[in-house]
Amino acid sequence: MNITIVGVGLIGGSIGIRLKETQFGEKIIGVEKNEANAKKALQLGLVDEIQSLDEAIASSRIIILTVPVDAITHLLPGILDKVTNQVVIDMGSTKTNILRLIEDHPNRGRYIAAHPMAGTEYSGPEAAIPNLYKDKVMVYVEAFKTDEDAFELADSLTEKLEMKTTFMTAEEHDMHTAYVSHISHLTSFALALTVLEKEKSQGRIFELAGSGFESTVRLAKSSPDMWTPIFKQNRDNVLEVLEEHIKQLQNLYTKLDKEDYEGLHKLIKKSNKIKRIIK
Repeated sequence: MNITIVGVGLIGGSIGIRLKETQFGEKIIGVEKNEANAKKALQLGLVDEIQSLDEAIASSRIIILTVPVDAITHLLPGILDKVTNQVVIDMGSTKTNILRLIEDHPNRGRYIAAHPMAGTEYSGPEAAIPNLYKDKVMVYVEAFKTDEDAFELADSLTEKLEMKTTFMTAEEHDMHTAYVSHISHLTSFALALTVLEKEKSQGRIFELAGSGFESTVRLAKSSPDMWTPIFKQNRDNVLEVLEEHIKQLQNLYTKLDKEDYEGLHKLIKKSNKIKRIIK
């Protein structure tokens, strides 16, 4: 059983590492339009060989899409046109538009929408790491529309990644990820822009940057090629979350501006309830 990974960067490359470790699949094939990344993926042993997309579809049992979500919407219909008994797994970070695009495709049953809730701020083949997925959550979206044998094969791959699983609708998934993932990146981008703007007049500002700043702003190192399409695809949910986030920032600003330190204390104490969720 050959497995194809389309897009051999952080997500795809880390899958390749684990599948090769567990010998899940006879051959791991990479499809990568960036020639330098293709060479690096081979050098690092993330895949066994590089093929064209058409060659890989014809020679594989499982095709995993780990490219940016705009590329998935471009590639997925054509891939489904070519499959017979293959399983196509999309691991993009948004789902509603993708699922709407192929909802009436005759090979819809060979496709499963999945999202591994794992990652780092780095990108490219060099970013791939072992055990990226261990004990993380794989979200299956509208899995009831996938053929039973296709789902079982996809789920066996998830087991090899040592992931937990959960099931959601596309609307649930896109709203929840907007709150727990997408807003975190936007906030980090905004903080980075804020400090970089101040650096223009206060060039030594980063000399004081400690672990708190680093942990808060690290996501600002994430790839704009990946995140701009995510924000575009999940625009309505992200705008809703941003509106609430701006409101909370305004609350904090108002308390401090009016020297209402008791009110500020209450807001901070209220925020501490996040400890119930994040240990």
